[in-house]
Amino acid sequence: MGLEVKQLMKRYGENTVIHDVSIDAQKGKAFGLLGGNGAGKTTTIRSILGLLDYDAGSIQWEGIPIVSNRPSIGYLPEERGLYPKEKVSEQLVYFARLEGMSRMDAIKSLRRWLERLDISEHENKRVEQLSKGNQQKVQIISALLHDPELVILDEPFSGLDPVNSDMLASVVKEQLKQGKTMIFSSHQMGHVEQFCENICILKRGRMMVSGNLTDIKRSYGRRNVVLRSEHDLGQYLKAAGIQPLDASGRNEWLLKVKDETEAHELFLRLAQEGVQLLKFELKEPTLHEIFIEKVGEAS
Repeated sequence: MGLEVKQLMKRYGENTVIHDVSIDAQKGKAFGLLGGNGAGKTTTIRSILGLLDYDAGSIQWEGIPIVSNRPSIGYLPEERGLYPKEKVSEQLVYFARLEGMSRMDAIKSLRRWLERLDISEHENKRVEQLSKGNQQKVQIISALLHDPELVILDEPFSGLDPVNSDMLASVVKEQLKQGKTMIFSSHQMGHVEQFCENICILKRGRMMVSGNLTDIKRSYGRRNVVLRSEHDLGQYLKAAGIQPLDASGRNEWLLKVKDETEAHELFLRLAQEGVQLLKFELKEPTLHEIFIEKVGEAS
């Protein structure tokens, strides 16, 4: 068990901003809460945190209403909440004390995390003296320092270079191995696919897609085709009425077809034309493609 949100609804006067949103986030797994700007992600998260009252539905932790069975929560908001003039160590210990840690335990945990994220030398610096990426690391530490049961990460990779993104990815995997329940919100669909088994895509407060990510992708069928050939396939694809999504310039083409039947017909047609293919691969859509189709916004 873990976090279960059932048919959540939130209104502001006549305006309903959340319509029957449901989340089932299990221990040791990450749930992807996705959507464009104004989709209702932040309202849903604030309702889970107890910062907003909601008008209908329920939020439970371990099968009990969260108001009477509140877990320890680590929250990384999209809008960062550090004090720029304060020292890293002072404010992180302060945040940990707010979560019930003793000062000694907070300092021990702080130093472990500073070393884990390779910023020990910044312990006594003011936050404003740090780079954007290192500020992001401090913010991440503030969410994880007190060893929370429920972790909510909103755009956690923002501001991180590839090396530090890999470091954070390993941290996320560690948290999941420890049995943490995680809500993961990001516009970087590759990270969502990397961590999340189950997702929900919101648009204007409504669930457009919800369920197991693998099952969702399979339900779309394999409609992407990758072709590689030493031949220039442009004329053949044009004759077949197919416009490539991408031609890499390396003898490889990415196509979208109506269904697998059309893909196989294309394969036979190219064979009949004497075109030798070095690669013919049918692929399921990416989460990015599903997001664009359902939300109609670039991620």
